[in-house]
Amino acid sequence: MMNILDNLIVNFDQALKTLVPGSVHAHRTNPADEASCTELNNEERIHTAGLMRINHTGEVCAQALYQGQALTARLPEVRESMNQAAEEEIDHLSWCEDRLNELDSRPSLFNPVWYGLSFGIGAVAGLAGDRWSLGFVAETEKQVCAHLEDHLNKLPPQDQKSEAILSQMLVDEGRHAVAAESAGAAELPLPIKSAMSLMAQVMKKTTYRI
Repeated sequence: MMNILDNLIVNFDQALKTLVPGSVHAHRTNPADEASCTELNNEERIHTAGLMRINHTGEVCAQALYQGQALTARLPEVRESMNQAAEEEIDHLSWCEDRLNELDSRPSLFNPVWYGLSFGIGAVAGLAGDRWSLGFVAETEKQVCAHLEDHLNKLPPQDQKSEAILSQMLVDEGRHAVAAESAGAAELPLPIKSAMSLMAQVMKKTTYRI
């Protein structure tokens, strides 16, 4: 059984893997590999890169949230569930990074800041109790699904590669939300949901270009 120091080392290692480009590798095949994409003009490429950068940062935040929650979760099965969810989100992180490279772009420079904030929020949610922690997961995934649907509508119609990635992410995130609810997630108060939505809006605005 790991002690506090062991957990801190593991989480620091996970933070480095999440934040350093090229450090994570997907376990599943990238959905974009089988998709075609007509050449994007410069304006479309910059816009699509902005959307994919937002989604990449969202996955950075997801990694941090799950790691923070797993660190403070009380029940072993909940801790394992958080770790498993974080593992599945690595695929999304890798796919978004691959697409950014194809678009001749890069991840957000603000990712370390968002990782730190999200890890702290996840740890606090875990300390509040497993039902609240699961409720936080469920609400987070619901909000992620909403913005993925929005981004799918904003993609250039010929960009089937980005569409394939976001579509699979939407399926996975929806499944995570359902799993959290089935595990006994508590319904979060409206002010907390609103605060989460506001934080997401700030993240999107700051990472679209930077």
